[in-house]
Amino acid sequence: MSGDDASPGTDLGVVTRTRPHTRRPPLYKVLLLNDDFTPMEFVVHVLERFFGMSNARAVEVMLTVHRKGVAMVGVFSYEVAETKVNQVMEFARRHQHPLQCTMERE
Repeated sequence: MSGDDASPGTDLGVVTRTRPHTRRPPLYKVLLLNDDFTPMEFVVHVLERFFGMSNARAVEVMLTVHRKGVAMVGVFSYEVAETKVNQVMEFARRHQHPLQCTMERE
């Protein structure tokens, strides 16, 4: 008998596994909406505090919101975007401003 234990006619092969393709979770844009009542300085403060923007960048984004009615202020995972929207809305409410912040899938 030969050195391998395979019976005649038995196919020996290598089992290969294919890796499943993992998809990245969808990202969400956080949008700040213009209103006629929230002071511009408050919007700048929100952008600096909750989105880590420099003062110059925050002023630039605030002016975009003012002129165009809306501006994207960041792109995040669902959980982070939802948290930021809630933080901004609560902060605005606490300071009695009607500032609106929303999110949408990218």
